[in-house]
Amino acid sequence: MKFKSLGYCFVQGLKNIGRNRIFSLASVVTMSLCIFILGLFYSITRNVSYMVDQMSESLCVKVFFDKGISDERIQSIGNSINKYDGVTMVHFTSADEAWEKYKEEYFGETYMDLADGYAGDNPLKDSASYEVYFSDAGMQEDLVNYIKGVDGVKRVNSSDVTADSLSEISSLVSIVSLVVLVMLTAIALFLISNTISIGITVRDEEIKIMRLLGAHNAFIRAPFVVEGIIIGIAGALIPIGILYAVYGNIVKYILTKFSFLSNILSFMPVSQLFKVFVPMAVALSVGLGLLGSFLSLNRHLKEK
Repeated sequence: MKFKSLGYCFVQGLKNIGRNRIFSLASVVTMSLCIFILGLFYSITRNVSYMVDQMSESLCVKVFFDKGISDERIQSIGNSINKYDGVTMVHFTSADEAWEKYKEEYFGETYMDLADGYAGDNPLKDSASYEVYFSDAGMQEDLVNYIKGVDGVKRVNSSDVTADSLSEISSLVSIVSLVVLVMLTAIALFLISNTISIGITVRDEEIKIMRLLGAHNAFIRAPFVVEGIIIGIAGALIPIGILYAVYGNIVKYILTKFSFLSNILSFMPVSQLFKVFVPMAVALSVGLGLLGSFLSLNRHLKEK
C-alpha cells in the first residue's frame, strides 16, 4: 500500500471516529474502565505477590546435628544443602552464638547476672544449627525431606502452616488474576467490536462501491483498523495516567496513616510496577482494538 493510500486510510479512520463519536467515545470509556479495573486489580495482585515473595525470603528451616558431630561433617552438610536447587542462603549458628542470643532474648540486661551461673558450661552446647533460606514456599516439604536424609542431621524444624499459607495465597492470586483478565478482555472486545460494526454499517454503501471499483479488502479494512488502534491507544493512556498519579499517593497515605503496618506491608515500587503494566496495558488495548476491527469486518466482507 502506497504512502498516499496510508494517509488516506488514516484520515478515513479519524473520520469514522468523528461520524460515530458517541459510540467511539463509549468504546474509549469502556476500554478505559476495563484497563483501569485491570490496573487496580493488577496493582493489588502484584503487591500481594510482592509481599508474599518478601515474606518467603525470610522463610527458613532450621537444621540441627547429631550429638558429637565433627566440624568437618557440619561443613560438608552445609555444602550439600547449599547445592540444593532453590536454596538461596545457608547461615550457620554455632553453639556459643546460640547461647549468647538466648541470653540476650530471655535474660536481657536486667537479669543477665542470672546467666553467669552457666559460665564455662554452655547449656546449649549441642544447639549448633543451619538456617536454610529458599526461594519458593512451595518447595519447603521437598527440601525438608532432602535434608532429613542427609547423614548427620538430627532434626529439621520448619513452619509448615506458614509455608503452605504463602504457597496457597500465591496460587490463588494467579488463578483469580487469570479469570479477571479473561473476563475484562471479553467485555472490552465485545464492545469495541460492536462499535466498529456500527461504523461499517454506516459506510456499507460506500464499501460496496469501493469493492465494485476494484478496491482490495486490505484497503477497505485499513480505516477501520486505524479506528480500532486509536480507540485502543486512547483507552490505555487515560487509565495509565490516572493509576500512575493515584498509586504513589495511596501507598504514601497508607504507610503514613497506618505507620504500624510499615513493618508488615512492603509495597512494590511504582517504577517496578508500571514498568510491566504500561506496555501490557497498551499492547492489550491496541490488540483488542485490532481484533475488534477484524472480527467486525469479517462479518461484512467476504475474502476473495
